[in-house]
Amino acid sequence: MFLLDAAMYNLLVFWHPTQGWGEGLMHADPLTAKVLTIAAASCLTYLGNRLWTFGDRPRPDTTRSIMLFILINVIASGLQLSCLGFSRYALGLDSLLADNISGTLIGQIVSTSFRYVTYGRFVFPRR
Repeated sequence: MFLLDAAMYNLLVFWHPTQGWGEGLMHADPLTAKVLTIAAASCLTYLGNRLWTFGDRPRPDTTRSIMLFILINVIASGLQLSCLGFSRYALGLDSLLADNISGTLIGQIVSTSFRYVTYGRFVFPRR
């Protein structure tokens, strides 16, 4: 998830199809770009967690599992967006480095920690 999220975010926010690196098509709207990248990466995350991280656990009810997965990802996305939003709007930092440290690195650490604990308890329980 980390690599997909980081690559897509940087392309949307800092790469322009005709002007190259600098200010991308979504530079003025980084939170929307982050929502899009998190959503795309979350689809792969479900499969990775189901098949690999929690693959030894019994298969849960798919509908319930997916609904809890979505709810947890919405909360985790809010944590990650908060890190990016604080850096962008409270601190006024909008460089490639600042966005990647706040939204991708710190935001991913916070949200992934939350996801790991809650996935193990609610989405893929031991039973």
